[in-house]
Amino acid sequence: MPSLQNLTILGSTGSVGASTLDVVQRHPDRFRVIALTAHTQSAILFAQCVRYQPRYAVISQPQAAEDLARRMKRAGLDTQVLCGTEALEYVASLPEVDTVMAAIVGIAGLKPTIVAAEAGKKLLLANKEALVTAGAVLMQAARSGGAPLLPIDSEHNAVFQSLPRSFTGDLKAVGVRRILLTASGGPFRQTPLSELVHVSPEAACAHPNWTMGRKISVDSATMMNKGLEVIEAHWLFNASPDQIEVVIHPESVVHSLVEYVDGSVIAQLGNPDMRTPIAHALAYPDRIDAGVKFLDLARTGLLHFEEPDTARFPCLRLAYEALSAGGRAPAILNAANEIAVERFLAGDIAFPQIAQLIQDVLARCESGRVEKLEDVLEADRAARVCAERCLAERFAGTRGNASRSSPLLHHVTSTPQART
Repeated sequence: MPSLQNLTILGSTGSVGASTLDVVQRHPDRFRVIALTAHTQSAILFAQCVRYQPRYAVISQPQAAEDLARRMKRAGLDTQVLCGTEALEYVASLPEVDTVMAAIVGIAGLKPTIVAAEAGKKLLLANKEALVTAGAVLMQAARSGGAPLLPIDSEHNAVFQSLPRSFTGDLKAVGVRRILLTASGGPFRQTPLSELVHVSPEAACAHPNWTMGRKISVDSATMMNKGLEVIEAHWLFNASPDQIEVVIHPESVVHSLVEYVDGSVIAQLGNPDMRTPIAHALAYPDRIDAGVKFLDLARTGLLHFEEPDTARFPCLRLAYEALSAGGRAPAILNAANEIAVERFLAGDIAFPQIAQLIQDVLARCESGRVEKLEDVLEADRAARVCAERCLAERFAGTRGNASRSSPLLHHVTSTPQART
């Protein structure tokens, strides 16, 4: 009989958090929810608290917290409502919590994720930014805290499943030649380059295979998500940039592959459903029912693979460059991307200008060393200021008319294809 795991879910109202709760409710003998957190979705958080009755609920804004507390009292719930960033860190390090799902999107999830690692929690990592911006800091925190770190991204979880159990950080020692991360190519894989300037936020968020939040969906459309995953893979598997390759696989059935020196390639396959990697990590090393539809290979039919074109997806090239540069460059990349995606979703800039803004910020910001968390946070702050300055200087004429072409667009979209 497996022991009961007490869970904190950071970002429970997002797609990963909701999928985590779906798996949890299938196994009440295995998992108990201790804390749930949300940014602003108080109605969803309240409904989750009614169903799972956690001890703590955390929300960002004081007024939302007061309103939520009143609703809890009226409903007769004992859940204690907390507010703010310190509350996130508190529920991430509670002594009674065994496992922390880190699913807060963006830099806001960085500090509580590191706190959970320092506290030695079993850390289920769905927050890309934690490793992208502060990989060295987070990995050191996990080592010093003795925290098991299990990847939730479908690609990294697939790599984890395809590596031998004996892997402890030395790819050469287990005979690995390279890691191949698959990418769907998003909704614009075959869209003529000349038409990308007219792409709407709604079209960019319409992923062909996965159901995700708006920011992550745009990252998939630009393939920045894959660039961030390359940086994550570097830290998770101690892989150099030339040991990590990206291959476009439109069907999203093969989630990633590991190639060995003897010519063997081991892959993890499954329907595109985040409950599979979540269930794998929650129960590891056991396997549990995730509620996922089983893969029918005969019905799936053909599987296609192709090299990514970095003229179409310049964000992928920029991520490789940031990884090679090291230091604060990945944090700068991430901050610039968050600002760019936010402005694109607001209709302030055109789709191709996302990559242009990121490139401009990387060129302007100094990339020093990262030795502590404060270095990452300072790089993030500086990059955001720089991004806003670049927007004011270069894209001011496109505000409110995002489909209007910038004279800088040709520069970034016509860059020769980089080696991936």
